[in-house]
This record gives sequence, C-alpha cells and structure tokens, in this order.
Amino acid sequence: MKPSASDPARTSPQAHPSRFHHVALIGKFQAADTHRDLHGLAVFLTAQGLEVSLERETALNTGIGDFPTVDVDAIGRQCDLAVVVGGDGTMLGVGRRLASHGVPMIGVNQGRVGFITDIALEDYRDVLPPMLAGEYDQELRGMMQAQVWREGHCVFEASALNDVVVNRGSASGMIELRIEVNDHFVANQRADGLIIASPTGSTAYAMSAGGPIVHPSVAGWVMAPIAPHTLSNRPIVLPFECEVVIEIVRGLGATANFDMQSLTSLLKGDRITVRAAAHGLRLLHPIGWNYFDTLRKKLHWNEGAA
Repeated sequence: MKPSASDPARTSPQAHPSRFHHVALIGKFQAADTHRDLHGLAVFLTAQGLEVSLERETALNTGIGDFPTVDVDAIGRQCDLAVVVGGDGTMLGVGRRLASHGVPMIGVNQGRVGFITDIALEDYRDVLPPMLAGEYDQELRGMMQAQVWREGHCVFEASALNDVVVNRGSASGMIELRIEVNDHFVANQRADGLIIASPTGSTAYAMSAGGPIVHPSVAGWVMAPIAPHTLSNRPIVLPFECEVVIEIVRGLGATANFDMQSLTSLLKGDRITVRAAAHGLRLLHPIGWNYFDTLRKKLHWNEGAA
C-alpha cells in the first residue's frame, strides 16, 4: 500500500496476518563495528527463519561474503522487507531508492539522532521477532519530487524525503529568489536560501531555520527561509498537493540540495519545481510506537519528568 498525494502519512497499528520471508539487510558501512553488527543481525534474522540477502554495496564494503547479495532493483523484485542499520541519513538514501518498489523498511539506529531509525541497535533481539511475525505499526511517509529547469529544459531531477534546499554560494552574499505556489506569485525574497521540507524533514534543517515541527500525519510542507533579509519573511505551512516554483533572480554559485545527499549548481534564471512524488516510504515500527515519544527522547524534552 502506497501513500497518495492526498494521504502522505498514515499509521496503521495492527497485527498483520502474514509474516515476512525474504529480508534485505542494508548498512552504513562507514561506521565502526559495522561488520560485526551487520553480520550478527544477518545471523539473527536467519535464525528467525528468514531468507537473508545483503545489499550489494553493503556486502562489498563490509567484506561479509556468506550471504547472497542483491542490488536495489532486485530488493524491489525479490524481498518483502528491508532492514536498514545506520542513522537517518542511511535511511534517507536507501528509502528514496526503494520507495517506488513499495518495500517496507525497518530502521535499526546505529547513529545518534534516529527520528526514522527508531529501534536501538542493542534492542533488536527483543524488538524484531514480533515485527517479523507480522505485529507492527505501519506508517506511510510522503516524498517530494524536484526538477531544475533551465531555458525550458529539465537539467536535473531528484526525489527527497526530508527537504529540497536552495542555498547561496559559499563566496557570495544573499541570493534573491522569486517564489510561486500553484502558479500564484508569493514573494521575492532575499536570504541565504530557502527550504521546502516534508513533515519528515521538519525536524532537520527546517527546524534549525526556525520552522515548526510538523506531525508526519499532516498533509503539508514547510517553506522556511534561511536567514532572510526581511524578518517578516516567516516559515509557512503549505498543502501537500501544491507545486512550489523557486526562481533564481540574483546570486552567484547557488545550489540545490536534495536531502543533503545530492546536489546541483544553479544559474540565474533557473527554476526549481517541487511537487508531491508518486511514491512514498513505508516505515514499520514496533506496536505502540508513538511520534511524541520519539520527539521527547531525541529532543530531550522534560528529561527530569516521570
């Protein structure tokens, strides 16, 4: 089941009748102890009666050679679950590639923050067995699709789960942007940049720029300026189904970033369009998972409270 443009995020807490059979294991292979952690998890999943395959780049970079390997397209065709070990950045990179296949994903947190990789590495032996047997909460997260247009031609295209960010160049001053929403002029804005963030990305760069935290079930985006020249330029929440167009009016060396993992250079007159992607991300959580628990833990709210 995939999220539509009008239903970007929904949680369904329930026990599902069928268990998983073939799981792909994907890891952040740059991290310390990754070989040990991934190999231990692979052995554990095998002991649960699952067929286990390692994503090809993960296997090559960790040296784990005693399990079959699959590329991302093969995961989409052959596997009914992906377990991702790492931080949110790892999940973002993998999620964009797997979203179109509709493969559900479980995140095991090997990083520090972990808003969408919510199972602690040391807890997976207790948490995963009921999930693998079909007892989990499912959440559908909407994504964005962005294009860069130059003189009538699309010169770059990428999807994003967190955000699309237009930034000024490192050696230049502010950039000037013309912003339209659904073909309606909104503003000309001078700033260090502009962020279009999904609810998932509202706890990332947009939050640092003063934007609100948006619950993932809200069908909206945050449009947040980065250090605007005019302080009345404030973050605004837009409907999920809108199209945002950002035109580079003035500014040398501007760039567009997509989840801070892919980047392209921009020229004066370039237009960046952002709209809802056709596919979304399926995240699985342990039964009883709650977004507010995640916020409280990760943002250290009320640490002294009972």
